[in-house]
Amino acid sequence: MNTENSLDVTLLEPRLKHPTIFDRYDQLLELETLTIHNDHDPKPLYYQLLAERGNGFSWEYLEKGPIWWIVAITKNAPNTKDPTLGELAASDMRKALLLRKNGLDFCCGGKKTLKNACAEKGIDSARIEEELSQIDLVGKGKQHPFQEWKPDFLADYIVNTHHHYVRNRLPELRSLSEKVAKRHGEQHPELLTIQELIKDINTEMQSHMVKEEMVLFPYVKALTLQKNLDQTQFGCQFGTVQNPINMMEMEHEVVGEHLQEIRNLTKNFTLPASACKSYQLLYAVLEEFEEDLHMHVHLENNILFPKALAMEKAMSKN
Repeated sequence: MNTENSLDVTLLEPRLKHPTIFDRYDQLLELETLTIHNDHDPKPLYYQLLAERGNGFSWEYLEKGPIWWIVAITKNAPNTKDPTLGELAASDMRKALLLRKNGLDFCCGGKKTLKNACAEKGIDSARIEEELSQIDLVGKGKQHPFQEWKPDFLADYIVNTHHHYVRNRLPELRSLSEKVAKRHGEQHPELLTIQELIKDINTEMQSHMVKEEMVLFPYVKALTLQKNLDQTQFGCQFGTVQNPINMMEMEHEVVGEHLQEIRNLTKNFTLPASACKSYQLLYAVLEEFEEDLHMHVHLENNILFPKALAMEKAMSKN
């Protein structure tokens, strides 16, 4: 490892950590890497770097705790503009389904380029690119034109469709997981972990949706109207819409990681031979919930949030 491009963040004063990392990143030449060492997950840095420097870098965990988090941050070549998973999914729902079929996360992992995401999964990116190009040769067919919707309409759609679904499904999931864990937990201890993960998802999502509905979405609607924008009530509360968006994206990632852990524990929702009807229903609802959440997060991370950022930037120029 090149020690000149390695930084132990724990040795820096808290107020100097991010400025120092940004300064070291800015000094990198294209394709050079800065490796940072930290005593906790530096995920907030990822979102700040993305917001202030754009999608011009690669972020790779070399170690993920419990003592050290080591991340390699590589500056990409400026003339390289590979599409991200989020951009591909936002452009055509059939592409989103293709990515999902191949295990490529276009919601929480939507800011990764197709090539990087394929490399991480050991997937032939040329094959995926060929299948995506075939989609382009065929008409789009019938699908919701999410990209064409105004942000205020899209925000209402998310609340009325996906927030409503989450609020209805989570109590059912909690009840089912408790029942199945109580009956089968001794033979299948992973069910006890799943029960706790569902509790955590419930806590995260209930708080998350309230913040969106009470703070972020009203501001997005005000931006859409571009009038009656009460800066005291909204703008000064969080400075720029980028700040609550960063928080929402981090919370999306936490819930996404919980669901991925559940998928791993259940071996992709594979039922044991002894599974009763409640056991079967639990796995079916979990898989349905995961699918809905992927779409939910995709609509926010890859469509609504970029629209809100673009509107705020345009308003600041006026």
